[in-house]
Amino acid sequence: MHSMNRKEYKKKIIVTGGFGFIGSNFLNKFVLKYPEYLFINVDCMTYAANKKNVTVSRKPNYAFEKTDIRDLKSLEKVFKKYKPTDTIHFAAESHVDISIENPAIFVETNIIGTHNLLMLAKKYSLNRHYQVSTDEVYGSLKKNDKPFTTSSPLAPNSPYSASKAAADMLVRVYFKTFGMNTVISRCSNNYGPNQDKTKLIPRFISLLLSNKKVPLYAKGENIRDWIYVEDHIDAIDKIFHKGKPGGIYNIGGNCELSNMEITKKLIAITNKDESYIEYVSDRPGHDFRYAIDNSEIYKKLGWKPRYSFKEGLVKTFENMTKGK
Repeated sequence: MHSMNRKEYKKKIIVTGGFGFIGSNFLNKFVLKYPEYLFINVDCMTYAANKKNVTVSRKPNYAFEKTDIRDLKSLEKVFKKYKPTDTIHFAAESHVDISIENPAIFVETNIIGTHNLLMLAKKYSLNRHYQVSTDEVYGSLKKNDKPFTTSSPLAPNSPYSASKAAADMLVRVYFKTFGMNTVISRCSNNYGPNQDKTKLIPRFISLLLSNKKVPLYAKGENIRDWIYVEDHIDAIDKIFHKGKPGGIYNIGGNCELSNMEITKKLIAITNKDESYIEYVSDRPGHDFRYAIDNSEIYKKLGWKPRYSFKEGLVKTFENMTKGK
């Protein structure tokens, strides 16, 4: 289907982890926006992947390859088959609690998988490698600390964030040493349609709708900066097209909320009361606060978040409850 007209595409982009939460939202929007680009979804279908997440699978400029980025040989077959021009790398193990139980899979997927992509991007002279990272690489802030900037030192506190920081360092090396055109973006906590049910917002909504209590760590004082997934993918689109080679961009939602504040909003939207909160002991090395300064991406690329938390939460809730 793609072999006849493959040369006609302006770009052929390998999108790793396209059946995951953020990757699927990205594909659903940009396969439609850019019919002149071919998007090759490379996903190995872990627990976090769901084929139903991608609604554009019948479009002629979409292809799927079931491939594990940890497997260099099968990944290279995809490069040979499609002759990609760019990579946008979403695929990652991202669950902090699982990373504490089993750090090894995070090292394999997030570090070795990223390095496999970089080696192939270099070998086949790709135009750009885009690394989708996380604000967790910066570590934790105290209550009154200023938000992280892109020049903040990396100080990860979980096996997950350490593996992402290591991947970012490898991307930097391929830019500095090999002159490869790379960009990195580090985003705050995402929420929205297609998010894996183990994550806080969809998990708590699911539990509350089933009349079950929600487990809140410690006193719920930990603070996160939240961003609606569509704002994140719009920023990725801007950075992919206009970001400077070697650039690092922070994508923040300008929306710091404590886990208790989030929980109360979820209780309100599901018509429950605070008797549904169950306090559980804190996770090891639980970062107190994340916040990132996104003024740089606003100044340089003109991006800022469009959705308020209230709007995003309503959209997320409607998406979870439709058809039930």
